[in-house]
Amino acid sequence: MSRRYEESSSDADDEYGHTHDHAGETLNEPTLERTFAALPPSRGRGFAVTWWGQAWLRALEDTALDAAQVKSGRRLARAGAVGAVSVRPGRITAVVQGRDRTQHRSDVLLQQLSDVEWDRFLDMAVERAGHIAALLDREMPPHLVEDAAAAGVELLPGIGDLEPECDCGTWDHCAHTAALCYQLARLLDQDPFVLLLMRGRGERELLDELQVRSVAQASATAAPEEAQEEVPEGVDAQEAYSAGQILPPLPAPQPAPQEPGVPPSLDTEAEPAPGLDVLGLEFLAAQAAAEAHRLLTDALAAGHKDQPLASDLTVDQDAVRLAADAPGTEITARLASASGRGPDGLALAVRAWRYGGAAALPVLDEEWAPEGEALARARAALESAWEDDERPELRGARNRWTVVGTQEVGAQAQLRLGRDGRWWPYRKERGRWAPAGPPAHDPATALAVATGGE
Repeated sequence: MSRRYEESSSDADDEYGHTHDHAGETLNEPTLERTFAALPPSRGRGFAVTWWGQAWLRALEDTALDAAQVKSGRRLARAGAVGAVSVRPGRITAVVQGRDRTQHRSDVLLQQLSDVEWDRFLDMAVERAGHIAALLDREMPPHLVEDAAAAGVELLPGIGDLEPECDCGTWDHCAHTAALCYQLARLLDQDPFVLLLMRGRGERELLDELQVRSVAQASATAAPEEAQEEVPEGVDAQEAYSAGQILPPLPAPQPAPQEPGVPPSLDTEAEPAPGLDVLGLEFLAAQAAAEAHRLLTDALAAGHKDQPLASDLTVDQDAVRLAADAPGTEITARLASASGRGPDGLALAVRAWRYGGAAALPVLDEEWAPEGEALARARAALESAWEDDERPELRGARNRWTVVGTQEVGAQAQLRLGRDGRWWPYRKERGRWAPAGPPAHDPATALAVATGGE
C-alpha cells in the first residue's frame, strides 16, 4: 500500500519506558507525543459513547476485510490486553498481547493534515468561538466537523483511512491492530484532542495558534475609534467563558454615565390595559434605572471587589427605600399601607434610611439588651467619651441611653446602640423619638449631633 505520512522522529519503542502521572498520561512536547497508561478491562460496556468515538470505530469496521479479526480484537481490548498507547502525529502504537499470550508491536496510521488544511481549520475555528469552547470542554460537536469538511478538512477517518502495521505479519487489520483501535476509541471519548494530535497538531500548539489568529483578526477588523458605530456581534456567555484561554484580552471598562437613563414615558393617547398601573410602573422603571446606575458606579469604584456583598432587602426595607426617593403623595400613601408603618411611621423610617440605609431600620424599630462583651464595650465607650466634668447624665434602658436633665441641657436627646457597635443619635420630636443624624463609633460625637442639630 502507498501512503503519505509524517512520523515522529523519536524511537518507536521509547514510549514503553515512560513514567506515567496520576492521569495515566505522559506528554513529550518536542516530539508531540502523548502516552496513555493501559486501560482496565471494559467488560459490560461499549468502547465508544460519543458520536466521534463511534465514527472512529466505523472507520475500522468498514475497512477491515476480515470481520472475525475485528471481533477477536474487540475481545482482546475488552479483556485489557492492550498496553500503554502512544499517540503521535500520523500514528498510534501499543503492545498487544494475543490470546496465546504472545506480545506484538501494533501500529495504526492515519494521514496527517497538510499545512494548508490546518490553515483552513484554524481560520474556520477562529470564526466560531463555539467550536473552540467545545474543544476546551472535551467535546467535538457535529457542526464543528461539518464546518471543517465544508472548508475542505476531514477530521474523522473514513473507509480505508486507518492503515494497520503489526509484527504478527498480517497485511490487513489483525486482532492486535483492531484491539488498538477499540482502545483508542475509549481515549477519544475522553479527549478529542487525541484525534487532532494524530492529524498533526498538539493541544498546546493549537491553542497558541488560535490565540495568535484571534488577536490578529481582532486587530485587522478594528476600525478607528471615531468611526466605530456598529455594535460588535456578541457570543454566548458560556462560550466566551470557555474560550477565555485563546480569546484576546477584554478592553478596558467604559466609565459609568453621569446619571441614570430616562425610562420611556407611558403617557400616551392609548388607554392602558385593564389592571395596568401606569403611575406605579413609571415610578418603578425610574427606580430600576437609578438602582442600576448606583450598582454600576459602585462596581467600577476602586476596591469594590473587597467590599462585602449586600444582603437582599426585605419587603419592608424595600418599601422604605422606594419612599426615600420622594415618589409623590399617591405612591407614598400606598407604600405606607403596604409596609404596615402608616404615614408617620414611614416618614420616620425614611429619615432613618437617609442617614444609614437598611442598617438604620432595626435601630429605629427594635430594642435589644446588650450582654457580655457587647455590654462591656458599650460601657467602656460611654466612660471614655467625656471628661469627668463634661459627662452628661444618661439613663440606660436596654440598648438606649437617654439624657437626664432639663430640656436646655439635652433632655430630648438619646443614644441608641446598634448591633454593629455604632451609636445612633435620636431626638424627641412631637412626642416621638426620631433619627437625628448618621451613626458614629464615638458616643460623644453622636450625642453632639442629637443635641446640636445636624
